[in-house]
Amino acid sequence: MKEDILHNLEIINQRIKNACEKSGRDVNDVKLLLATKTVSPDRIKIALENGQTLIAENKVQELKDKFDDLKDIPHENHFIGHLQTNKIKDILKYDVRCVQSLDRLDLAEKLHQRLLSEGKTIDVLIQVNTSNEESKFGIHPDFAIDLVKKAAEFETLKIKGLMTIGLFSAETEKVRACFKILKNLQQEIIQQNIPNVGMKELSMGMSGDLETAIEEGATIVRVGTAVFGARNYPDSYYWDETGKNS
Repeated sequence: MKEDILHNLEIINQRIKNACEKSGRDVNDVKLLLATKTVSPDRIKIALENGQTLIAENKVQELKDKFDDLKDIPHENHFIGHLQTNKIKDILKYDVRCVQSLDRLDLAEKLHQRLLSEGKTIDVLIQVNTSNEESKFGIHPDFAIDLVKKAAEFETLKIKGLMTIGLFSAETEKVRACFKILKNLQQEIIQQNIPNVGMKELSMGMSGDLETAIEEGATIVRVGTAVFGARNYPDSYYWDETGKNS
């Protein structure tokens, strides 16, 4: 198991390096985030004990279940799934450093209220639905800038950039179009110079399309299956629009 994971990590890091070289980018500008959905703590530990520091969960329950096993190993935990407002307290309790899936104003308001009461701040990325699929969460690109402006009024929320899931497709140019939408939004927001808003991070690209994402400006690529192996559930389980599995 250890050999497989370390071998897979080597391959992914080489892919990232090659994509950066092809794009004329510094490899240090692209972070590998390990998506650890359904991955057991012992497997995650292998990655964390061998140079990886950034992991993310899609579901609050998995965050809870793995917390005690991983808390003593230095790492940063992000949340990349649909966040229900009644789970906000758990996100903060289990030391999530960044919510990458802020996609609506009521979530921003309730997150801010909870953070205020606890005297905390948190990093957030605005999730944008660049593929225009009803099955995916994220704000429509046309309304993303307005959400950024309104969320920026909450001083507890440190807006660091944008996130998208993109289209699940083998057609590279269709996937690339999603990433271009996010990059263009980033540039437009930067030009507006909105107070309390940073736009350094673009979280986009996964196992199958990370090269395309890096070519289009990704600073965080989210990889799970290519490191830890195939999952037992379809993608719809993790990106469920009903929120039942959150």
